Amino acid sequence: MHETDFRSSLQTGGDRRRLKTIIVMAIVYGSTIGLHLAPWTQWMLIGLFSIQALRLIFAPPLPPISSEAIFNNDLESDLESDSEPTSDQDLPFFSLLASAKNEEAVIGNLVKNLCQIDYPSNRFEVWIVDDNSSDRTPEVLELLKQKYPQLKTLRRGDDAQGGKSGALNQVLSLTKGDLIGVFDADAHVPADVLRSLVPVFQQPKIGAVQLRKAIANASENWWTAGQSAEMALDWCLQDLRIRVGGVGELRGNGQFVRLAALKDCGGWNEQTITDDLDLTIRLHLCQWDIACLNFPAVQEEGVVTAKQLWHQRNRWAEGGFQRYLDYGNLLLSGRMGFLKTFDASLFYINQYLLTVAFIPDTIAAIVLRHNPMLPAIAGFSLALSSVTMAFGLRRAYQMSWRSAIWQTVSGMIYMLHWIPVIASVTLRMCVLPKRLKWVKTQHQGAGENLLADIELQEIENHA
Repeated sequence: MHETDFRSSLQTGGDRRRLKTIIVMAIVYGSTIGLHLAPWTQWMLIGLFSIQALRLIFAPPLPPISSEAIFNNDLESDLESDSEPTSDQDLPFFSLLASAKNEEAVIGNLVKNLCQIDYPSNRFEVWIVDDNSSDRTPEVLELLKQKYPQLKTLRRGDDAQGGKSGALNQVLSLTKGDLIGVFDADAHVPADVLRSLVPVFQQPKIGAVQLRKAIANASENWWTAGQSAEMALDWCLQDLRIRVGGVGELRGNGQFVRLAALKDCGGWNEQTITDDLDLTIRLHLCQWDIACLNFPAVQEEGVVTAKQLWHQRNRWAEGGFQRYLDYGNLLLSGRMGFLKTFDASLFYINQYLLTVAFIPDTIAAIVLRHNPMLPAIAGFSLALSSVTMAFGLRRAYQMSWRSAIWQTVSGMIYMLHWIPVIASVTLRMCVLPKRLKWVKTQHQGAGENLLADIELQEIENHA
């Protein structure tokens, strides 16, 4: 594909999603019925998944989570001692961004975390975009600006569009950094994060880095404990996929992007509801690599109710599926290279298409009086995920094998919620022409109560 056509496709990939979804579903239904008519194809699929499983199993071992394991991907061996920064001015400049819409409960703690990072104050800046909040977020930010001079804010108006992506694109032109960090408003950011990132970004092909994510309120209830196990699974899979030359992915909160790479792929896509997953594909298509930083981790609040989880995961599922629709032709063009294309294709099948295929598989089994073809493949995938989750829990949280296995059993039961989520999302995308409406995740917040300070200040002003 010509470079001009490629750049044009990056900007227009979001067209006709409903039609593309219908075509994908038709292919899935037809292929699943084909499994029953040609049973040998089942073994071909199992063979492909077996190859991927063996690649992951025999990937280099994960480094321990400790203060000495600053980064992964064997970057340490690639860095020359004379390339280390020798003074503050040699350190890269970071711009730390967060988009906040009605985040009065948590934005104060985020700003405090970011402004107190252990890094020269003249080598980073903090930008908070107030995305037309209707609560007291603007007042909290004004109070914070008095306390932290490095804090800068931008307020978007009523006519602002593009959601979080639009907010980030709007503030990007005001930033000075060569490296852009993005956080959610509820993030708990470790103080040494920027120093840990410096050696990773010394690798010129690294376009972005994703911090390992952890759930701050994991002990609150079964739902948050499940999310904690899910994060451990995701981190372990991410690390293994990167090590075998697969696709590293961004996860929104705690992502860092090289400015040159961000500009190369056209910035954040304002036509998606999951900016991180969309940017992941765009970066890889533009032939940048994404690294995963195991230590330190960024913490965030897990949702605490089934209803909140349903809304959040519906958004994640739709955004994740959209990116394959938007960039499917580019993914199949081979621009990412064989290993990344193979990895992305298998995970697309595993994450989305297998779930959808259970419906035609069941129908065909009843009509043709065959045994269902997919349970063997699904069982293989489930076993691999269970083992990976156990290893991830043990390494991320330094727990015993007994605790890791117990939490894995509970975590895999929790993971079953993805089945109705993905099934309903794909069906809705076939029927409805509009994308899923974004539903805000409510954050509880903890720590310093800046709203009380504002109320006290108002009392003093009126005294």
